Amino acid sequence: MAARRPKHVNCCSRRRKAKVINDKQSAPKGPMSYLDHFQLNEQPFQLTPDPEFVFWSKQHARAKAYMESTIWLADGFVVITGEIGSGKTTLLQSFLSELDDEVVYAVVSQTQLTAVQFLQAVLTEFGFKPFDKRKVELLDMLNMYLIEQYSNGKKVVLIVDEAQNLSKKVLEEIRMLSGIETHKEKVLRIILAGQPELKETLESPSLKQLAQRVRLRFHLGPLNRPELNQYIDHRLEVAGGKSKKLFTDDCFELIHRYTGGVPRLVNTLCDTSLLCAFADGKKRVDAEDIRAAVGELAWEEHESNTGSFAKLNNIRPQAANDSHVTEIELRADGETVAVHTFAPGRVIIGRSPDNEIYIKSKFVSRHHAQLISEDDGCVIEDLNSTNGIFVGDPKVKKNGLKKGDTVSLGVHQLVYRDLRDADKHDEKEDEQSVIGK
Repeated sequence: MAARRPKHVNCCSRRRKAKVINDKQSAPKGPMSYLDHFQLNEQPFQLTPDPEFVFWSKQHARAKAYMESTIWLADGFVVITGEIGSGKTTLLQSFLSELDDEVVYAVVSQTQLTAVQFLQAVLTEFGFKPFDKRKVELLDMLNMYLIEQYSNGKKVVLIVDEAQNLSKKVLEEIRMLSGIETHKEKVLRIILAGQPELKETLESPSLKQLAQRVRLRFHLGPLNRPELNQYIDHRLEVAGGKSKKLFTDDCFELIHRYTGGVPRLVNTLCDTSLLCAFADGKKRVDAEDIRAAVGELAWEEHESNTGSFAKLNNIRPQAANDSHVTEIELRADGETVAVHTFAPGRVIIGRSPDNEIYIKSKFVSRHHAQLISEDDGCVIEDLNSTNGIFVGDPKVKKNGLKKGDTVSLGVHQLVYRDLRDADKHDEKEDEQSVIGK
């Protein structure tokens, strides 16, 4: 397989040119030099889902087993959730690659569809051309097809990837499809895979009947430290690496710190690190290469390792770190639920659990807004959210914050406080106390 150089190769290329000037020696050139240099047969950390590279952590193996259960359970209905890059699509590819001829399946991954468009997409996957049909005709076609396949001894599986984007109307259609049956058993197995929002949607009271149809659910989390080491070694081995020690021992802690164990981020960082080591003519990747790759990717530590979050139980949070300059009080319907403190830099606010300020609300977008704290103050900026942000009454795109400003996001409010103002106030009180003595 030919090596495919990622976009972030540019910075490493500049380093390679500098090395040519300084050492009067050119690094190996050509499209396969990256692989030849490390004695690899193919790229170990490519982002394209490939079943051959699946790493079977305990949780990934369990998720796969749940998918497989749909084959031997006539009423199989499985929901798999996980953050972006957790390996859902790769698992689906692995599952599909192992299906035998008795299984007929349809995969729908474009999910921002109306109910009619969704039914058309499913029928198209099964080989029909249903674009001039009314909804009732589409349902009749699908019903007849499923019964026919059952009569022929086939098992039919509907797989929906990116299912978090499905509307409630489409989810209701899926519920209806899951109920199609003969006099003996149901004839359609279903797998829904999506981001954590899917789980939240299925918990909606209006979808209670659909939630009751689900047989098994599983959430894919990030890799822990031991799994991360094994994951990297596994991918190198599959790619033909002759040595599992291509990364020195001091790399793994840094990799976990900057990726949080999310497989897609691990792939990106490891691939960039290999390019940096290659540019410097090294045969192994060390901590210096990891740091160089982090710099070239312009990454900060993963959200799971940064930020300060304190639950309130009728007490104030512990004193902020001396380097923290911003305090954000999170309120829900006027009640304080948490206090966050942050050092200078960027803070993401939204519905994704990976954000520094996590707000679980249907009115808040996945990545709703960002706070940027600098020496001269703090700015909040909307990240093209659905419902926007409000500072006071007006809806704003970007706004500088002053002490006590309240930012509204749906039913939640963020109250801003500059900790440097508090420090100055404390210093002034200390001075007055000394003078008073």
